[in-house]
Amino acid sequence: MTRAPLWSFDELVRASGGAATGKADRTITGFSIDTRTLEPGDVFVALKDQRDGHDFVAAAFARGAAAAIVAEDYVAKDGDGTLIRIRDPLRALEAIGRAARARLAPGARVIAVTGSVGKTTTKEMLRLAFSALGATHASEKSYNNHWGVPLTLARMPATTRYGIFEIGMNHAGEITPLAGMVRPHVALVTTVENAHIENFANEDGIADAKAEIFTSLEPGGTALINLDNRHAARLVAAARACGAHVTGITKDCGVSDAVAEFGVDDIVALAAHRMTPTTSEGEIIRPGGRSRLAVTIRAVGLHMLTNALFVSAALDAAGADTQAGLAALAVFSPPKGRGSRTRLHAGGGEILLIDESYNANPASMCAALAIFPTLPRSDFPRRVAVLGDMLELGSVSPALHAGLWNAIDGAGVDLVFAAGPNMAHLYERVPAGRQGAWAKTSAELERHLLSALRPGDAVMVKGSNGSKMGLLVAALLATFGPAE
Repeated sequence: MTRAPLWSFDELVRASGGAATGKADRTITGFSIDTRTLEPGDVFVALKDQRDGHDFVAAAFARGAAAAIVAEDYVAKDGDGTLIRIRDPLRALEAIGRAARARLAPGARVIAVTGSVGKTTTKEMLRLAFSALGATHASEKSYNNHWGVPLTLARMPATTRYGIFEIGMNHAGEITPLAGMVRPHVALVTTVENAHIENFANEDGIADAKAEIFTSLEPGGTALINLDNRHAARLVAAARACGAHVTGITKDCGVSDAVAEFGVDDIVALAAHRMTPTTSEGEIIRPGGRSRLAVTIRAVGLHMLTNALFVSAALDAAGADTQAGLAALAVFSPPKGRGSRTRLHAGGGEILLIDESYNANPASMCAALAIFPTLPRSDFPRRVAVLGDMLELGSVSPALHAGLWNAIDGAGVDLVFAAGPNMAHLYERVPAGRQGAWAKTSAELERHLLSALRPGDAVMVKGSNGSKMGLLVAALLATFGPAE
């Protein structure tokens, strides 16, 4: 597919603040920081991160790069094309990102998403809903950090009507500069939990760090806050301090009570809901209680409907067609590693694989486990949880891992497999009859898991990205294969 021109070369050089050698010999159609995925027409940005991008400039031009942004002291090599030199290529990418944001039409609307759980899933729902209404640009994958946000901005076409950005953090102060680049009209915090707690004194610190997303709201902008979260009042106060219009999201509170208790301007609430084995359905009360809209998504769990509440509120805050946007969610299914489901062929039956392997913290673990009771035992008689270490939990990690037993037992899990030294604290609490196996790593757990599974199992795999539980998902897919 032919990509549209994204920047003129002269515009790009001015935006970067660098100095060019020559002119680009290709139309600029994108940006890349990885030569493995670079497409012809991309501008390659030589970042110094886990590896030094300057080592791959020649490879970028060999793959069809239009130009490369490099440090001033980079020594050009044979085969190099047009170079844009600047002291720090990351700062150039940030400057280009700010220029991309500045050139949007006055009527464009930008939505920014953060939170301890559900950022990427909510972002993907927002992408789907707004794409039904106009030209929409959104973060790829989980491009939410110090290079992912400016890269997403730099790739944003000037004709974008709706921009959707995911912003993440591990430490205090990281969201503020990223929000300053995005300058959202709508900013939302999905929830605040003890993810990355080892980097903070307490959860209040995490809430304050998430609230940094409100600091760069455009004048008259809207903050969307989950009132069911224990830090809601703190987030509302932070949003108020930034001059935001505040809309509360709730699935539990009475609408009038929530307005009075939290002092928000509007409420988007879940009036009713039901789960099927493959969908979540809800009735949403819109701001001011002026109407109710139905929503159906091809994902199971109350947490998924909470994400849909945020989408409804964002559509309203952006002045978009809320009903049409919500209708677009009917085809939504979770991204890979975040609840996607695959039926696997197993002998004379099937195994249901629920892939939650991308990341984990205590809150997301409990939400994922709560899906098991929605699966009829008549279809999948045995429930199998395959869990890897939750990382960055600091000194409370042993207690938080052991504490998952209550959620496992409440979900009716029949067999537990665990990987990692932290998960050993959980595994010790599992009764012998419900223990599958424990191993130091996911790779060592593989043979135990594969030998134990049988037709009729529902298997959920989840853990922090660093625990590499995706290896087990890949092993299951390779061993059994998708059912026809």
